[in-house]
Amino acid sequence: MNFRNFRLMVVGRILLILLTLVLLIWLINRPEFVVATLVVALLIILQIAVLVRFVEKTNRKLSVFFDAIRHSDFSSSFSDHGLGKSFDDLNRAFNDVIAEFQKARAAKEEHFNYLQTVVQHVNNAIIVYKKDGSVNMVNNAFKRMFRFSNLRFIDELEEVDKQLGEILQNIRAGESKLLKVFHDNELMQLSIRATEFRMQGDDFVLVSMQNIHTELEAKEMDSWQKLIRVLTHEIMNSITPIVSLSSTVKGLLIDEEQGSLNQEIDADDVDSALSALNTIERRSQGLLNFVQVYRNLTRIPKPSFRHFDISELFSNVEQLLQPKIDERNINCVCRVVPAGLKLTADPDLIEQVLINLVINSIHAVQEVEKPRIQVLATAEGHNHIAISVSDNGHGIKPDNLEQIFVPFFTSKKEGSGIGLSLAREIMRLHKGNITVKSKPMVETRFTLHF
Repeated sequence: MNFRNFRLMVVGRILLILLTLVLLIWLINRPEFVVATLVVALLIILQIAVLVRFVEKTNRKLSVFFDAIRHSDFSSSFSDHGLGKSFDDLNRAFNDVIAEFQKARAAKEEHFNYLQTVVQHVNNAIIVYKKDGSVNMVNNAFKRMFRFSNLRFIDELEEVDKQLGEILQNIRAGESKLLKVFHDNELMQLSIRATEFRMQGDDFVLVSMQNIHTELEAKEMDSWQKLIRVLTHEIMNSITPIVSLSSTVKGLLIDEEQGSLNQEIDADDVDSALSALNTIERRSQGLLNFVQVYRNLTRIPKPSFRHFDISELFSNVEQLLQPKIDERNINCVCRVVPAGLKLTADPDLIEQVLINLVINSIHAVQEVEKPRIQVLATAEGHNHIAISVSDNGHGIKPDNLEQIFVPFFTSKKEGSGIGLSLAREIMRLHKGNITVKSKPMVETRFTLHF
């Protein structure tokens, strides 16, 4: 009998069992139908088992559905015919869910392929490995850089460079390292950065490496050229008058025709010769001082770090430079925000930097109607501090912004040109940096970032 829906089929099966049960009762009262009684009893048991199996069909369908989801098997489809609208709706819901999972899986695979393409395309070498050292992925740039076709453990990188393997084993998230590696007759300056992430219960480390040897060489050559231009300029300024005056003294003392000492030298010639010798001595001493300053620039003492109040540092600088500030009627303001802000650094070296910056500002505001200097310390992000010195002076020309940190470069007649280069070197020793922004006659700001 073909029923149209699940309910009718269940009711029909129950009625059939009841009828069979009535028949069994009738047969029990007739001893002559013993065999028939047993057959009907077995038939009732079979009908009950079939009914239970039929009713549990939904549970089996749910079990198959969840197994398919658990094993990511989205090829299944569900359909029943003649069981009614409720089963049709259930099958449609199952098929819709599987279709959505198929879309999500396809989108996930597309996204994975996209990321794989990006990772393999970038020029930076990338390696991903677990905390136990087993390598999960390397990109093509990494394989080209180290000539590895297959890398299973980061220990194998010790064949390239022992330090490289040690760095990868010990590097932590957010750290960056610089390493020189000589591999296959090629010198590489590696900039190494790391980050960590967790996936499927495992901790992974992602490390990117960039060979910056060419960039460093270009930057180093550019720095040397700038320094040589400044050194040449300063040395020529001293050597040229010395050579000229030496030639003048020689002309006064030596008779070129006879090639001997001039016997007719008079008192005026002697005074001229002495004056020239004095000038030679002065310029030579200036050149000696210039070389001495250069030596001092390359011998900055190692910082002695301690934790101190920035307001105390500002007070020392202000007290030292107050006479110059008062003499020029400069409105100088020192502020620490928030009050009580502390800094871990070498107070003597940082004080020297601030003195140089404030003196530069004092010179910059000499011709300004309402001269103003501000020294400000602020908290900058998490565990970072910024100290700035700003003024409303004549500012720095855009052409000179890239030159001002080059040793001995100066736009002032009386300047030595080492103050800002010294400041930058001190900040480098503090693992910080110094930046500058300038808008002439509006504001020039030097900022120390710690």
